[in-house]
Amino acid sequence: MDNHEQSRSKSRTNKSDKRAREDDLHEPMEPVKQSPGAEHENLQVKIQLFQEQPNKIPPLLAYFPSGYNPCKTQKEEGGGGGGGANKPKVKVFRNMAQRKGNRLQVVVSPSGSNVDFVGSSYTGEAAAAQVCRFSLGVLDKEAGTLKIIPIATNKIFRLEPRVRTSETANEDASVSTKSELTTEKKDMLDKLGELTALYGTKRDRKKRKDFIDLKREADPESQKELEKKIGQVAFDKEALADTSAIIARNIPPHDVSATTPLEAYPLDKIILKGDWDFLGDIYKLLEAGEKVASDAYPHFVCNRIRKLDAIRDETQKRRLSCLFSYITHLVKFRDQFSMGQASSAKNHNIPSIIRHRFINMFTDPGSKILASEKIDLLISYVLVLTLHADGFRTDPSDIATDLRISKVDLRRHFLNLGCKLGHQSSVLYATLPLPLKFPSDNFRKKRRQ
Repeated sequence: MDNHEQSRSKSRTNKSDKRAREDDLHEPMEPVKQSPGAEHENLQVKIQLFQEQPNKIPPLLAYFPSGYNPCKTQKEEGGGGGGGANKPKVKVFRNMAQRKGNRLQVVVSPSGSNVDFVGSSYTGEAAAAQVCRFSLGVLDKEAGTLKIIPIATNKIFRLEPRVRTSETANEDASVSTKSELTTEKKDMLDKLGELTALYGTKRDRKKRKDFIDLKREADPESQKELEKKIGQVAFDKEALADTSAIIARNIPPHDVSATTPLEAYPLDKIILKGDWDFLGDIYKLLEAGEKVASDAYPHFVCNRIRKLDAIRDETQKRRLSCLFSYITHLVKFRDQFSMGQASSAKNHNIPSIIRHRFINMFTDPGSKILASEKIDLLISYVLVLTLHADGFRTDPSDIATDLRISKVDLRRHFLNLGCKLGHQSSVLYATLPLPLKFPSDNFRKKRRQ
C-alpha cells in the first residue's frame, strides 16, 4: 500500500470515530439505579422565591478546600451539645466605600487556634466570571414551605487557611514593624529616594514627597516640635476674625467702618501692587489706535471701552483699563476651569503671576474644575470690580451674560456683598450704600432655599 492509500484509510477511520462519538452523545442517559430499600417521600410545599435586597446581605456560601470541617471539629472537642464556647467565630466584612457594596470578605476563626480561614468576593475563585446563578433552598417540612434565596453577589467563597502571625507580618504590618529596617535597607531606600528626586517622573517625585510628609506626621518628635512652634506664634485675633468672615461669605477684602465706597472694598487689596504692571493690554491697544475685539473680551468690557476715550487724565485712563483687563482675566479663568470650557477662553493668555494667584485663590489642589464656593468667591470679585468701574452704580445685565448666571443668582450675589438693587426706567441697577451692611445668616439660608 502506497502513502496515498494509507492517508485515505486513516481519514476514513477518523471520520468513523467522530460519528461514533456523536452517536454516543445523542443516546439517552440511563436512569440512575437506586437501592431497592430506599424510601421516597412526596411533599407538597409552597415555594417562596426571594429577591436581593440592597439593605441586607444575602446568605453566603463558603467551603473549606483544606478539608477542615467545623461541625466535626466541634463534636470531637465536646461542643456538639449546643454550647457556643467551642464554635468558630464567623465575621463578614463589606467595603462601604462602594455604592453597591459587592466587595465582601468572610473570616472564620476556630476557637483555640491561630489559623483563620479567609475568603473574599474580589480575589481568587470568587472573582472569576460567573456563568450561572446560585441560590440556597431551605425546606421546612412542618410549615410546608421551600424558601429559595439568592447567594450573595452570586459568588462562592473559597476559605483559604492563613496563619495569623504570618498574615500580620505580610499584610497588616504595624508602623513599628515597618520601621525595623536594617542599616543596609535604609541606605538603599535613601539612595533610591535621591535618584527619584533627580531623575524620577513628576508622579514618582510627588509620591516620594507624600511619603516623607506621612513619616514626618507619624514621628512623635516632629509632632512635639510642631506643637512647640505653634505655641510660640502670636495670633492677631482681629485679622483672624476678618479672614473667617471673608471665607464664610466668599467675598473680597472689605472694611465695614468705611465712609466712602472706595474704602468699603479697597482696590489695592483686590488687585495687588505687583499685578498692575501686567494689565496693560487694553491700554496698549488704545495707544496703537486698534479696536478691542468683541470675541476676545467680555461684553461688560466691550460696552464700556468708550469710557476710556472720554478720560483725559492718563493715570485714571490707565487705571480703568487695567481694571477692565483684570475683569477679563477673571471671567476667562472661570471659563477655562468650567465643565464646558468656553471656546473663547481656550486661547486667552493670562499673565503667569496673575494666573498663579488665581489658582491659589479659586482652585483646590489637583482639581480641574472650580468648586461651588470658589465660583461664588470669583463672582464676588468680578462684581466688586464692576462696581468700581461704574462708579458704584452698575447695570449688571451684561456681566450676568459673561458669567452665565441667572438674574436670581446675580441678585443673591449683590445682596451678599451689601448692595442694594433697584429699577430705574425698567433697568436694574446695583448700588453700594454706606455703612456697609450684610444680610443675616437666616436671610441667606432662605435665599438659598
